[in-house]
Amino acid sequence: MTKRTSICSPLALIVSLTVSNSLWADDALNDSLQTHGFLTQSLIVTDHNNFFGKTSDNDHLGFTEAGVNVSYRPRNDLQLSGQLLSRRAGDTDGGKIRIDYALIDKTFAERPDRRIGARIGRMLNPLGLYNETRDVAFARPSIFLPQSIYFDRNRDLAISSDGVYFYGENRRRRTELLWQVGAGYPRVGNEEIERSFFLTLQPGYLESSSTPSYLGRVLLEIDGGRYVFGMSGAHVRINYRPGGGDVLNEGLISFAPMFLSAQYNGEFFELTSEYAQREFTFQGFGPFRPDQSFTSESAYLQGVYRFNKSYDLLARYDVLYVDQSDRHGKAYSALTGLPAFTRFSRDATLGVGWHVNHSLLLRLEYHSIIGTAWLDASDNLVPSNLTRSWNMYAALASFRF
Repeated sequence: MTKRTSICSPLALIVSLTVSNSLWADDALNDSLQTHGFLTQSLIVTDHNNFFGKTSDNDHLGFTEAGVNVSYRPRNDLQLSGQLLSRRAGDTDGGKIRIDYALIDKTFAERPDRRIGARIGRMLNPLGLYNETRDVAFARPSIFLPQSIYFDRNRDLAISSDGVYFYGENRRRRTELLWQVGAGYPRVGNEEIERSFFLTLQPGYLESSSTPSYLGRVLLEIDGGRYVFGMSGAHVRINYRPGGGDVLNEGLISFAPMFLSAQYNGEFFELTSEYAQREFTFQGFGPFRPDQSFTSESAYLQGVYRFNKSYDLLARYDVLYVDQSDRHGKAYSALTGLPAFTRFSRDATLGVGWHVNHSLLLRLEYHSIIGTAWLDASDNLVPSNLTRSWNMYAALASFRF
C-alpha cells in the first residue's frame, strides 16, 4: 500500500459512512439503530527513536484513527453491534479498513438489581480499565494510553478476539459488581506481533492455537463509580508454523497477563493506577530458540485534574520491565549483545486537554522517557541506533459524530 493510499483510507471510511448515517436518519428503524464515528489525527515529534513513523526525522503525521460503529436493537433483549476501523500507525499499520468488532448480545435475565447475558462474535477484550475504549480519543485520558499496560505495537492481539463471553451485573445499594468471562481466538496476523516475539520477521507465520484462549474481568464500583476496583486476566496460546528454510521448529507461545486496577473519580480530580504481570513461555522451537519462560512487570500512576467541563491536566508515571528477574536488562545484553535499555521503559508524562465542544477534542502531551521496551521494531529496525533517553512531543485533534 502506498503512502497516498494509506492516508486516504481513514478519510474515505469516515466520509462514506457519515453519508450513510445521514441517509439512515429518516428511516423508521432510527429509534433502535444508532451510528457513531470518529476521526483522529495526531502529530508526533521525537528527538531520538521513532514512534508511529520516522518521528525523529520528518514523518510526524503517521498516526491516524478513523472508525464508524453501528448498533441495532431489534428487541429489548437482543442487540447487534459492530465497528469498522482504519488505523495508520507508522510502519506497524497501513490504514487498511477492517472489522474491529462485530457481535450479538443476548440478555437472558434482567431485573432492577441484576442482569445476565452473553455475547458471541468478534468482541473487545475485557482487560484493564481502558482496553475496550482505547481507539476512541474521547474515552482516553491522554493521547496515548500507558504503553506499559496497553501496548499499541501489539494492538490487534490485545484489542479483540473471536469467541463467546458471558457477563453479569449485580447491584446492591452503593455497590455494583460487573463480571465477564469467556473463550476465544486472538487476532495474530500482524507482522509487528511477530517482531515483538522474535525481534525480526521469520519465514513462517503465527496462528491461533486450536485450544481457545480464556479471558475474564471483575469490576467493583462503589458510590456510582466514585471508586472502582478491578482484576482481569487471560491465558493465550499462539502456534508458530515454520516456513521454507526455517531454522525454527513448530513451536508454541503462551502468555498469561493479569491486571489489577484501581480508580478514584471525584468531581474535579481522578486518580488511576494499574499493575500488570505477564508470564511468557516459548516451547518447541528447537536449538535456535531454546525453551524459555519469563515474567514481565509493569505499572502506572496517573492523575487528572479537571478545571471545568472543557479543560483537564494530566500527569502520569509509567514503568515497564520485560523480565522482572532482569529489570535493567544486563543479563539480556550480555547474552545477545543488544542494548540493555531495550528491556525496560520509564515514562513521565504531562498533558493538557481541551474539549472544545461535544464533537471536537484537542490535546497536547510531553513524554520524558528512559528505555525503549515498548517501542515497535518496524519503525526502529536497527537496535544499535536506539537512544536510551529520549523525549516525545505530541498533539491530537479528534472529531466525533
